[in-house]
Amino acid sequence: MAQFANVKQLFDITGRNYIVTGGAQGIGLAMVHALAQCGANVVALDMQAAPSTDYASLAKQLNVRLSYVQADVTDEQGLTAAFHRAFELLGGTVHGLVTCAGIALEKAFHATTWAECRKIQDVNVTGSYFSAQLVAEQMRKQGTREGASIVLVASITSHTVLPQHRMSAYSASKGAVRMLSQALAVELAADGIRVNSISPGFIDTEMTQEVRNANPAMVAIMNDTPPLKRIGTRDDLLGAAVYLLSDASAYTTAADIAITGGLHVQMALDNKLAQQP
Repeated sequence: MAQFANVKQLFDITGRNYIVTGGAQGIGLAMVHALAQCGANVVALDMQAAPSTDYASLAKQLNVRLSYVQADVTDEQGLTAAFHRAFELLGGTVHGLVTCAGIALEKAFHATTWAECRKIQDVNVTGSYFSAQLVAEQMRKQGTREGASIVLVASITSHTVLPQHRMSAYSASKGAVRMLSQALAVELAADGIRVNSISPGFIDTEMTQEVRNANPAMVAIMNDTPPLKRIGTRDDLLGAAVYLLSDASAYTTAADIAITGGLHVQMALDNKLAQQP
């Protein structure tokens, strides 16, 4: 009779330690909640002086350790110090990282300034790059390969161009993040560190609300364009992140999970049909 692994145990991350950048709000805050619900200890990093939720109460409720460290992912010294503090709070052992720190800009290509473009690349690309580097260095020092996993948050804009989507600088940054996950997956494989990405589609967050405010036409597009006919929620992303951080994905690296309600395929199909004579 065939013997199979206990699937429930493969998804179990109880007692493991994670760091989430951008953890004060939006997708990052949802990731913190999800990991804590699964019994993991989490340190969140973000620019805000304090997170938008009471970490102490949540930690007590779920019987885990939750901490918050203020950090700017574009500040080399500050980010390094923040991660070292996070490692201390986690007792010197980290099992995974989720890079949710990111910004967007709804602005026409011809009007985007050097400063705006640089800021987006610094936060979304350079911030992800060095966050991953700091965690990978710590994982090497630990000398353990248990559950070593890095999840970078890319975007549907790394797959396709969206209708009335004037976010060229953002799209460029997220394309870089998705490619970075693949490059790191290959380079860090020898250290037993897996690297993957998730590509959210239209997700109802503070960031996409800013986009909708700047361009009201995006409201209908975000709700009606995906084949599933709705905008995504932060909850839609959590299962994929837990999977990629857990042993259930032990043979998964260099992968990207597109969580778009089918929009990334629909847009590719529409573009292909539009090119036909």
